[in-house]
Amino acid sequence: MRDFLPADKARRERVLAVIRERYRAHGFDEIETPVMEDYDRLHAGLGGDNEKLSFSILKRGMDADGIRAAADDQAALADLGLRYDLTVPLARFYATHRAQLPAVFRSVQVAPVWRAERPQKGRYRQFMQCDIDIIGDASARAEAELMIASLDVLDALGLEGGSIRVNDRRALDAMLDVFGFAPEERPGVLITIDKLDKVGPTGVVAELRERSVSPAAVDAFAEYLDRPAAGSSFDDAGIRAALPAGIPDEVVAHLVDLGTTVAAARGGDVPLVFDPFLVRGMGYYTGTIFELAHPSVDYSLGGGGRYDGMIGRFLGQQVPAVGFSIGFERLVDLLPESDVDGDRSVVLVHDRDVPLAQLLAVKAQLVADGARVRVEQRPKNMKALLERSAADGYTAFATVGTDTTSETLELKPLS
Repeated sequence: MRDFLPADKARRERVLAVIRERYRAHGFDEIETPVMEDYDRLHAGLGGDNEKLSFSILKRGMDADGIRAAADDQAALADLGLRYDLTVPLARFYATHRAQLPAVFRSVQVAPVWRAERPQKGRYRQFMQCDIDIIGDASARAEAELMIASLDVLDALGLEGGSIRVNDRRALDAMLDVFGFAPEERPGVLITIDKLDKVGPTGVVAELRERSVSPAAVDAFAEYLDRPAAGSSFDDAGIRAALPAGIPDEVVAHLVDLGTTVAAARGGDVPLVFDPFLVRGMGYYTGTIFELAHPSVDYSLGGGGRYDGMIGRFLGQQVPAVGFSIGFERLVDLLPESDVDGDRSVVLVHDRDVPLAQLLAVKAQLVADGARVRVEQRPKNMKALLERSAADGYTAFATVGTDTTSETLELKPLS
């Protein structure tokens, strides 16, 4: 968990403002949920490995004897926990407020979440998530809307050239079935397949053999990995070429419909890449899954998928849902400072004898013109003041003497 100095905080808020503005332009409405949820809801088997990283909150009023008695039973110790993502709270929110929401609900959530990570570069115990979700639409249009809006965010931040890797959990399940993996073997097999980018085909096959899963299935999968390079176009021919025979036609049709819809919205551009080995670890995904990529980095900048079964756990009936989460922390670190520091911000450096009324009148005029203004008395070390002001995100300065007015004020750049 981190502190943020003023310049860092301003930078983050600038990026958040762009994200909010672009998502709002695409018809998504922002909601807010509590930072805490019921312990049982957070540990209902929906959050995958994130459930193991959740922060639990000790029940109020427990004395030392009660804590010792319940030491081996987490559920007896805690009844609440800090949210580890925004999807589980959204499912609970929708189940609670469904009667007040439209039939197809498009939501934005921008808020911190907490996970008991081992802190390291790119992994924090508290971090921002920026989620958009569409609930109530089972068609490929929902996924397309999420992808188009998220690519628009990258474009608005000056990161053109983004693309989205796409797969479908139904295609993965069918593929494992075609190869002959038994149902009980598949969770472990998917964990291994997810390492393909890191250890390569040889490493994946070796690990599958170490798992003692069906040898014939591993042989079939190894043969599939050794096939000639498949087509890369995001259309019926390209998707079928990347998959073994036997994948359900409705899955391929859904993906093709998705590509056609995205292309129509982006003037024929299809920034989608079909990846039959994309897994994503969240246990609640039921259909299309995707990750946001940019050529400047070798890691994803966000991702998501369809989770049609989750809301039914709270509502008692199935409701289609799909979501996309921008990796805000990675996005902020990736952007050059000049790309997000667009404020007109001025430091007024005044002499000691400048009348207060005159000084504040000059400041008031700048503020009225849309500037952010800080007032500083002239120090002995002017260079140090200007360097600190620049580090704090200010872009210009001006000196104010006893005869300075708004009309005679001369602004100078800080860099």
